[in-house]
Amino acid sequence: MRITMIGAGYVGLVSGACFADFGHFVTCMDSNIDKIDALNLGQLPIYEPGLDELVAKNVRDGRLVFSSELDQAIHGADAIFIAVGTPSRRGDGHADLSYVYAAARDIAARTDGKAIIVTKSTVPVGTGDEVERIMREVRPELDIAVVSNPEFLREGAAIGDFKRPDRIVIGTNDENARRVMTEIYRPLYLNEPPLLFTDRRTSELIKYAANAFLAVKITYINEIADLCEQVGANVQEVARGIGLDNRIGPKFLHPGPGYGGSCFPKDTQALVKTAQDNGTPLRIVETVVSVNEQRKRGMARRIIQACGGDVRGKRIAILGLTFKPNTDDMRDAPALSVITALQDVGAKVTAYDPVGIEQASHYLSHVDFAADAYACAEGADALVIVTEWDAFRALDLDRIKAALKEPLIVDLRNIYRPDDIRAKGFRYISIGRL
Repeated sequence: MRITMIGAGYVGLVSGACFADFGHFVTCMDSNIDKIDALNLGQLPIYEPGLDELVAKNVRDGRLVFSSELDQAIHGADAIFIAVGTPSRRGDGHADLSYVYAAARDIAARTDGKAIIVTKSTVPVGTGDEVERIMREVRPELDIAVVSNPEFLREGAAIGDFKRPDRIVIGTNDENARRVMTEIYRPLYLNEPPLLFTDRRTSELIKYAANAFLAVKITYINEIADLCEQVGANVQEVARGIGLDNRIGPKFLHPGPGYGGSCFPKDTQALVKTAQDNGTPLRIVETVVSVNEQRKRGMARRIIQACGGDVRGKRIAILGLTFKPNTDDMRDAPALSVITALQDVGAKVTAYDPVGIEQASHYLSHVDFAADAYACAEGADALVIVTEWDAFRALDLDRIKAALKEPLIVDLRNIYRPDDIRAKGFRYISIGRL
């Protein structure tokens, strides 16, 4: 089938490349001409493991092309996916839907009269209704169906998630749109993915409800970790003990410095605003949002305490800047709050990340970026692990100890065993463990 992806960012590029790999013919369209020029040269705007090879393969095979011309991109398309950004709107926390609505207007003005429009962007409930209203306002004669098809891609594992999904949610009551969407995802049938058809508004809400629930699990285990420290329990064993209950499950029960990234912060905030606007406040999610923000800066207080209560003039080495491993995404990364809070009280910061330094440089100032973990530790009064990159799991601890001014490690991800680190002569602080 012929598919058009409006937006060549994270969701659009990953989805477009995977659809092309299924055998569909995909055009990824973006109004950013520089981005399209770079993509046509094989230069990707994001880091995602395996994506560069997948894009190159399908471009080479003629199933994936990039364009900045909307007319050309949507001509003859069986389905037009909207995969533009929906960042938090400045000032009130609502999702900024201006890019979605602009895409709807542009598509309506240029389509040849019949189209299936699929909202892939994460949008609040009711957005599909407004997209349809906008398009019919621009061209009342259009024969269109607006479908909700939210993405459930984890950064760092997006290709696997797309090709081996645990569910595909499709919101439509239009029979032809249902047939087209079934055909688009037909190549996955050998893997028997659960294809969940529902109405459009329900589909839109599923995405937000899922992300909010996962954010609740993360925040819950973080607070349990704090309790473990006070009562002398081990949060990792607590998490394992409750995660073995199949009603709960083990995922997202790893304590740390709080959640970040492009999804959870903005999606929980948007869900809170939607609920408030509809007179049904979600008190649990409201609390999660507040607790998570406090936790990120609270990690800096933990570091300061480990350094004797004062870090003015001291050098703190930060390992890991991105919000999670295997991505260069710095949006709402806990490291940003930690570093800023340390700088606010006079600390000097050196930082290293395997792929995130370029992006981090746009968010941070007065930080010395190191070439590797050992250069980062050189002369530092403490080493802090903020992101659990695999490269940090097997550091040469003798070399790290020799590089540090003080043998102090603050592990905000619990990637080491306390006894192993202390046996090497370090003072070791972790999360929810003594």
